[in-house]
Amino acid sequence: MAKEEPNSASVVSEGTSEVHDDNETTNGSAPSLQKEVEEKVDGLTLDEPATEAAKKKKKKNKSKKKKEPPQQTDPPSIPVAELYPSGEFPEGEIQQYKDDNLWRTTSEEKRELERLEKPIYNSVRQAAEVHRQVRKYIRQIAKPGILMTDLCETLENKVRKLISENGLQAGIAFPTGCSLNWVAAHWTPNSGDKTVLQYDDVMKLDFGTHIDGRIVDCAFTVAFNPMFDPLLEASREATNTGIKEAGIDVRLCDVGAAIQEVMESYVVEINGKVFQVKSIRNLNGHSIGQYQIHAGKSVPIVKGGEQTKMEEGEFYAIETFGSTGKGYVREDLECSHYMKNFDIGHIPLRLPRAKQLLATINKNFSTLAFCRRYLDRLGETKYLMALKNLCDAGIVQPYPPLCDIKGSYVSQFEHTILLRPTCKEVVSRGDDY
Repeated sequence: MAKEEPNSASVVSEGTSEVHDDNETTNGSAPSLQKEVEEKVDGLTLDEPATEAAKKKKKKNKSKKKKEPPQQTDPPSIPVAELYPSGEFPEGEIQQYKDDNLWRTTSEEKRELERLEKPIYNSVRQAAEVHRQVRKYIRQIAKPGILMTDLCETLENKVRKLISENGLQAGIAFPTGCSLNWVAAHWTPNSGDKTVLQYDDVMKLDFGTHIDGRIVDCAFTVAFNPMFDPLLEASREATNTGIKEAGIDVRLCDVGAAIQEVMESYVVEINGKVFQVKSIRNLNGHSIGQYQIHAGKSVPIVKGGEQTKMEEGEFYAIETFGSTGKGYVREDLECSHYMKNFDIGHIPLRLPRAKQLLATINKNFSTLAFCRRYLDRLGETKYLMALKNLCDAGIVQPYPPLCDIKGSYVSQFEHTILLRPTCKEVVSRGDDY
């Protein structure tokens, strides 16, 4: 979600072999008896003599296989927690810090700090695994001709299923952004919207998952026409550069400068006209807190940003936006995204309907972002005036779509990273990007 600047083996029973006295054998010689035993061993019948070798063979054949964990279906339908019965979820991509911080890798003190934080890491890794599985599926169905509302609701229902949605303990972290073309961020269809995905669209899919408020904010761009490939490559590589540069005690402005240099080294030819890709200067990555998608620090994507340093233990959304337009966004179009202000205290409300709507928001979203479709899904009706009242009172903040000039194209890639005491973990990294 964009931030606008400035705002065990089993036991097997064995058959009991009957003991036959040689004196009881009246017919046949010893060799014939041995032959008979050998033939019966091959059959491995429970009531016949068996050698030690036969016993071992029988045990091997009868041993039960260790129970395998369930495998995900296609399309995905099994909650991720059931796929990892140990309760340990996959670690993200590990990157080492730069030279001045390499000592952290072997520091026993820093390793102990990580052991203490393991429950937090595990929560965000679970959310990240849900994100990976959902986006893999969505890539299969995001095709020209699909209704944008259907795309978003399919995605969100998959998140709810795979993350085992449970109130504010597990679920969707913010509305699905599916901004098209010159719309850079914060657009999702409101109820009744009939927008259909087209072949020549450039769509930014930005969605979030969370466990116990530990948010994974991750996005990618979908384009079907190959002429947009350089535009997508620009933002993908710029994001990877930002991730590489990020680290403990790194100044945010230095990350921004590195991102811009990579982004603006790309050009893209669209319908015969060549454009230099520009970093959108008033959009940023951001720090992430528990139940707080924008936790106060901004990660610029151009040079000249703030001197503030990144710190140990922080989560960041490293996201970049490349544009063929002016490289500057403004608020436009109908608003769909809203979020209760994180630090807001008690503010008296006069309208009963506003009080009722705020109770719904507090119960279902708290300080996580939501959209109108989510209110509709909860059975809320005729709430626009009450929602406006909450916005006017400063309790809820609207986040309208952010747009570059009409006719331009914007691409976006984003990952959530964790500045661990010993290393940097790209928690949302997948095989796709």
